[in-house]
Amino acid sequence: MTGRPRTAWLLSALLGSAAALGASALYAASRAKQAERRTPPIGAFLTVDGVRLHYVERGRGETLVLIHGNGTMIQDFLSSGIVDDLAKRFRVIILDRPGYGYSDRPRGVWTPRAHATLYQKALQQLGVTQAVVLGHSWGTLVAIALALQAPRLVRSLVLASGYYYPTLRADVVLASPSAIPILGDVLRHTLSPIAGRALLPAMIKGMFAPAAIPARFDREFPTDMMLRPLQLRASAEDAALMTPVTVELQRHYRELNLPVVIIAGGADQIADVDRQSRRLHGEVSGSTLTVVPGLGHMIHHLAPDQVVAAVELAAQRARAAAA
Repeated sequence: MTGRPRTAWLLSALLGSAAALGASALYAASRAKQAERRTPPIGAFLTVDGVRLHYVERGRGETLVLIHGNGTMIQDFLSSGIVDDLAKRFRVIILDRPGYGYSDRPRGVWTPRAHATLYQKALQQLGVTQAVVLGHSWGTLVAIALALQAPRLVRSLVLASGYYYPTLRADVVLASPSAIPILGDVLRHTLSPIAGRALLPAMIKGMFAPAAIPARFDREFPTDMMLRPLQLRASAEDAALMTPVTVELQRHYRELNLPVVIIAGGADQIADVDRQSRRLHGEVSGSTLTVVPGLGHMIHHLAPDQVVAAVELAAQRARAAAA
């Protein structure tokens, strides 16, 4: 091959790649707009330190704050059914964490402590002075950070299906490229939504395994919203931070001087119960642990009555501690 044909071949390849990426970007943008048309905001908005946050309130009574995990949004709790029950006795507040649903996510390092600072200020705007706080999965780290930073605000904790101690995780390695600025931006606006659409069914199945995906989640949860570029960035960044942030937070678990109720599925394939929930229970003095046999990571969907009971126990213990 002479120099000129080789150059022509290379130019054709580059143009073809650019065209493919352009087509992928148009497809990703179109699907993101479709997802948002099908799932418009369902709550209200407030702004904290320049970050616009989407939130939902249900019910009246003692305040209960629900903090969702990685990849999901407000609808995760709504489609589980626990909000319907809890709103009969609590003022339930759910925020889309930064980058999820309709909440902004400015560039920065969004550790659990950064989330906690934002939550503390958001709850102050909403007139909340004390609350029971439930975190699920990645949200447990935010809940713990909030309790450590604002002990007067957090009356008690419910930690569901949490990841508390660093372990080797394949998802952290796989998520890292998409969390890198520029490279990640290109991927999220072109190839990642297409790959994600193919992989998402298996990923969701794994979240519920070994149980089946509940019909209500399948019917009500807007999975297409998970594949928008901003939410893909948020999910990738959170996954990449999982191990580093637990290295820092685990040094402070013994400082949790409040009622803590831990609940997990005994067959959780995302966060090993013995390495995570049982270990935390052993470290946090006076904590309560409930392990529901045979159930997976999405415990609030799979055992909603037990999760509601965990919240009520946490509220009861908070009242007793204040008496």
